Amino acid sequence: MSSVTLKNLSKSFGTVKVLHDLNLDIEEGEFVALVGPSGCGKSTLLRIIAGLDNATSGDIWMNDKWVNDFSPRERNIAMVFQSYALYPHMTVEENIGFNLRISGLSKADIKSRVSEATDILDLGQLLDRKPSQLSGGQRQRVAMGRALVRNPDAFLFDEPLSNLDAKLRVQMREEIKRLHQKVRTTSIYVTHDQIEAMTLADRIIIMHAGRIQQMGTPTELYKNPANVFVAGFIGSPSMNFLHGQIQTNQGKAQVLLPSGATIDFIDRGNLPADGRVVVGIRPEHLEFATAENRDNVFEGKVDLIEPTGAQNHLKISVNDQTLTLVDTSLRELNIDDTIRIHIPVEKVHVFPHSE
Repeated sequence: MSSVTLKNLSKSFGTVKVLHDLNLDIEEGEFVALVGPSGCGKSTLLRIIAGLDNATSGDIWMNDKWVNDFSPRERNIAMVFQSYALYPHMTVEENIGFNLRISGLSKADIKSRVSEATDILDLGQLLDRKPSQLSGGQRQRVAMGRALVRNPDAFLFDEPLSNLDAKLRVQMREEIKRLHQKVRTTSIYVTHDQIEAMTLADRIIIMHAGRIQQMGTPTELYKNPANVFVAGFIGSPSMNFLHGQIQTNQGKAQVLLPSGATIDFIDRGNLPADGRVVVGIRPEHLEFATAENRDNVFEGKVDLIEPTGAQNHLKISVNDQTLTLVDTSLRELNIDDTIRIHIPVEKVHVFPHSE
């Protein structure tokens, strides 16, 4: 296993800078997800760690060795790509053992390693098949097996599940998680899917426009997002956002909305001097109001109902704003119904308006 450290890492293509002075420490055996929208630089960063691209400036350390000039083989990493990159004329067994054969290992060692990998990935019944005879999930497991047999110091995954359908993606997430629990090899996983990142990773690194926005466990990022971008990216459905101005009313911290309504919140500091803020409320934290609720109660009209099975996603028009509410009670509602909603004060997030 290998630790990975990046120091002031930058990458430019001509005059365009795509990675900006990144600093990152990944511990031995850790599973880290790099997540962000398309074009944020996550795949470029992965290729630099792999040695497939060179950094413009900065340093890469693996196991306390400076590896900027090391080839991918010298770094002892194994990469799993979005495209399976299997040899169509080879069987599953031949595909998995190919890199070992060109490395000069004995037939006995190759057979032993391939057998171990196929047992872990449940491929034992497929060894004689060609890639054309496999499903998408089976092909991805073969690609993972080809990486696994090398006994790498680190696995690098570049959006490996993007070509799979929704059900198979869930199944393969479980496969990858079980694989990591068995081998505990340092893993860096690139995805644009925040659900994928949260279900797989020990720690998530959120990127935007070539910069790291926040690092933390899935729970930390969900509960304490550092800025509006992270708050909107983590969580599904996405967080509701309202713009307003901070004020104090009878000792309570409030945000005054353009409509004149107010939202009470807990002042945790670090608020802007000009008082202009963005209020964030997660859809699953909005509630139907009861007689006991006094503060942060609003009346709204149901604009849209989206049943998803275990819950309904409601679009509620409140003071000329549209809020999403997750209803797990499956309350019987109709379009244009008027309802009262409550926002728990402890669930209100407040961010500087400039972000």
